[in-house]
Amino acid sequence: MKVHALATVVLAAAAIAGAAAAGFDAQPSAPAPAVPTVAIANRAPLQPGAFQLLPLGAVRPTGWLRAQLEIQAKGLGGHLDEFWPDVGPQSAWLGGSGEGWERGPYFLDGLLPLAYQLDDPRLIAKVKPWIEWTLTHQRPDGAIGPPKNRDWWPNMIMLKVLTQYQEATGDPRVVPFMSRYFAYHAAQMDASPLEEWAIYRWHDELLSVVWLYNRTGDAALLDFARRLSRQGFDWKGQFADFRYPGKVSKPDAKLNTHVVNNAMALKVSGLWWLVTGERADRDAVGVQLAAMDRHHLLPNGVHSGDEHYAGTSPSQGTETCAVVEGMFSVEHLIAILGDPALSDRLEKMTYNALPGAFDGDMWAHQYDQQPNQVLCSLRPRGWTTNGPESNLFGLEPNFGCCTANFHQGWPKFVSSLWMATNDGGVVAAAYGPSEVRTSVRGNVPVTIAEQTEYPFRERVTIIVSPARAVAFPLVLHVPAWASGAAIAVNGAAQTGVQPGTFHRIERTWAPGDRVTLRLPMAVRATRWFHDAIAVERGPLVYSLRIGEDWRKVTDGMKHPAPSPAVDWEVHPTTAWNYALAVDPSTIAAAARVTEKPVGPIPFSSKGAPVELRVPGRRVDGWTMVDGSADVPPQSPVTTTTADETLTLVPYGAAKLRITAFPVTAPTRH
Repeated sequence: MKVHALATVVLAAAAIAGAAAAGFDAQPSAPAPAVPTVAIANRAPLQPGAFQLLPLGAVRPTGWLRAQLEIQAKGLGGHLDEFWPDVGPQSAWLGGSGEGWERGPYFLDGLLPLAYQLDDPRLIAKVKPWIEWTLTHQRPDGAIGPPKNRDWWPNMIMLKVLTQYQEATGDPRVVPFMSRYFAYHAAQMDASPLEEWAIYRWHDELLSVVWLYNRTGDAALLDFARRLSRQGFDWKGQFADFRYPGKVSKPDAKLNTHVVNNAMALKVSGLWWLVTGERADRDAVGVQLAAMDRHHLLPNGVHSGDEHYAGTSPSQGTETCAVVEGMFSVEHLIAILGDPALSDRLEKMTYNALPGAFDGDMWAHQYDQQPNQVLCSLRPRGWTTNGPESNLFGLEPNFGCCTANFHQGWPKFVSSLWMATNDGGVVAAAYGPSEVRTSVRGNVPVTIAEQTEYPFRERVTIIVSPARAVAFPLVLHVPAWASGAAIAVNGAAQTGVQPGTFHRIERTWAPGDRVTLRLPMAVRATRWFHDAIAVERGPLVYSLRIGEDWRKVTDGMKHPAPSPAVDWEVHPTTAWNYALAVDPSTIAAAARVTEKPVGPIPFSSKGAPVELRVPGRRVDGWTMVDGSADVPPQSPVTTTTADETLTLVPYGAAKLRITAFPVTAPTRH
């Protein structure tokens, strides 16, 4: 077994009866540590990848980011099982007679990392019954989950849950449990091949196959992976000849055009390259992203889909499931490819589209969010297949998949802030206040504390505290937008700092060494649909602050009974139809930036820690169509209205917003 110096290998303590006969061998070994904090490298013949993800628990949130996870724990994410029957005590994943498909595993896939990152006894106590029922109710043939479930797909989610649980706790039961299951699936897959959702999400099982192979070295797992790929959808082929350049009509909507399937599939070619080593598979990642970006990217950093490909109009929506699954895919792609542009993409998705899908206290979420969202109400809109409640803020608008799945977003992002290098170092893959505990070259323990109010501020301080002086590389993401970025170590400036790179610092680190980064956040404009512009500063996109009137919905909803969760319409109380009266090329000079304290709820209109003020003018002919803002008029627009000063706030803080603005024609004198 070939392992880089940073890695240690955790193997199961028990051999597996039955699985060995099927060709799956779980190697006996020493017990796992109680809280693993080091990465496990890919075993040959898997490709090594650029970086390695650290196990759950190695990275913990601090500062405002910890407060954000606590908001989630106090909101729907930490209480959903108390009043939503689909994940309540009668769930079939707890042995009850209730829902036995994807919602229990989805719920656990976010609750578990949230619980262990916060080290919250209340949440951990909620997690344990699900884990114990699953681990203790595996059937003799290796099958798992509720007996009434005949679909491979929910099992794929539960396997992801169990990998995280094993990393956080070192529970020795998980590896043999998974080996038995994969032996079972291999034995059954010809008679019971992948169907429906599982066909398009097969790579989510591949994740767990790779995870287990790196702990057992059982070659039968890679044979199983190849059989799995043959039953799965050919995403690489779809994007080699992409035939969906615009909004998909309802008759053409299929599972391969479904936005959540596509968000999950962003990682497929990268993961498959780990197995094949074929350059064409690695290159297919860029082909896929380029096609999706060209035809379906929205200013908030995610691809459109309501529920299917919806084009580039900022009035189209994106499902919350697609946001969190897209983030998860990109997190894995960063580790596999080591491309700094992917880190930029992850930060943009996380710090804009993710909080944009929730009210400030995370007690309500949307099924569909819109970059240009000027009314959230119970009425039909221009969705392909979604219902009239899809852009309400509530408990279960449209379908309950997002209700169960949304809360994986923040916790998994925290886990991905820091990664390991293949030569015993540590990578700051994205930025946010956090602390990582791991080991570096020679298995020297190290704690790295990141002190920052990023993305609201441009300064990051990193304090490195190894147990003793030790040489190892510290690799820092320098965003592409950070022109003039500067890095210093103990006050000494680093040379060769370039935007759009990972900057590597190789030195002997002593306890208390301090690294400071300045990532200048100049205001900039980017071009979108009909030559509208979005205003960006650092990783944040800024939107027009529109007055919000929140109205409780009581009629026509699925859960009218008393509940802590309330369904809301949001109506505008101020005008929204503005063009920006600026030259996009000089917007940095035209915009006035005001920084405010980062308060307890930063992603709310009143709590926004940054405001931009820019000149704009009303565009009287720009109105609503079917309850949504009409597409932005083609820029430049001509308007005779007077100049006004517009206030823009971070996208995630504005629940009603204009994000893609038309631009006025130059004034003639």
